[in-house]
Amino acid sequence: MRRRELLMLIGGTPSFWVLPARSQQPNRMRLIGVLMAHSQNDAEFLTYLDAFRQRLRELGWVEGRNVLIETRWGALDDAQSTRQAATELVALQPDVILTQNTPPTGSMLQVTRQIPVIFVVVTDPVGSGFVESLARPGGNATGFTIMEPSMAGKWLALLKEIAPNVVRAAFLFNPATAPYVNYYLKPFNDAAQALGLEAFAAPIHGIAELEMITGAQANTPNTGLIVIPDGYLNVHRAEIISLAARHRLPAVYPWRFFPESGGLLSYGSDQRDEFWLAAEYADRILRGEKPSRLPVQAPTRFELVVNLSTAKALGLDVPPTLLARVDRIIE
Repeated sequence: MRRRELLMLIGGTPSFWVLPARSQQPNRMRLIGVLMAHSQNDAEFLTYLDAFRQRLRELGWVEGRNVLIETRWGALDDAQSTRQAATELVALQPDVILTQNTPPTGSMLQVTRQIPVIFVVVTDPVGSGFVESLARPGGNATGFTIMEPSMAGKWLALLKEIAPNVVRAAFLFNPATAPYVNYYLKPFNDAAQALGLEAFAAPIHGIAELEMITGAQANTPNTGLIVIPDGYLNVHRAEIISLAARHRLPAVYPWRFFPESGGLLSYGSDQRDEFWLAAEYADRILRGEKPSRLPVQAPTRFELVVNLSTAKALGLDVPPTLLARVDRIIE
């Protein structure tokens, strides 16, 4: 029987055709949009997207067979470019969108409140207006946060532990790419008071200011740096590490790629983990679950990394009590 005759036989009732259409959806080609905060030339962040792809494959989503991935890169600190990239992805009508970092996620959710969005490496999704609550996101977005605000106090305590002579600490961030700075700043100030340190915010808007601020800290003895999770600081990590070394400033960072590149010490979560878990949420959404019912998850694993060569260059002896807690030592 031809399709037209069958339609006439059942009276053309749409409800008869809904369930078969849905049952065939897993076999059709699906589209995932990705909005990355960093440049495609940054090998570190390419590995994160590779982790997302690998987990998708393990879950049965193979590129070119049943899923396509469309990616936009490097629109972190340019609001207009970020909005344009988000608009381009939404125009493709993907089944789900992955966003990295707070500014790109904000841009994406300004463009769409219908397409499911999974965010990763976001600091304060409730305060940023991305979700109603962590347990019940309530809208079209859910995802994975990076660190609790109490981490600011832990970074400061680690700075004091590895560099006991430090009496002042600068809190480094870019206001344009870290609109959530107050999330960490109050715990930072509270911890500084408890540790008897002088602490101050050090906002920078470009490399010239970064050079000026680090140079100024070098003129004041026993000063250290706290580098917060901030996409702009990630992009310019080579400059930050170089300036800290030149001015002999002990610095604590949030990600392990800082000490891997010559920074002193890092303590934080692993962004690869978030991309891996984001693939699991993408799988669940592609199979019919709603982002509003998938809770926002916080990291459960943190790693402490110390670069002993950098410590030696700064004249620092890493205490045995700290070495005993280190997850990775870079010689």
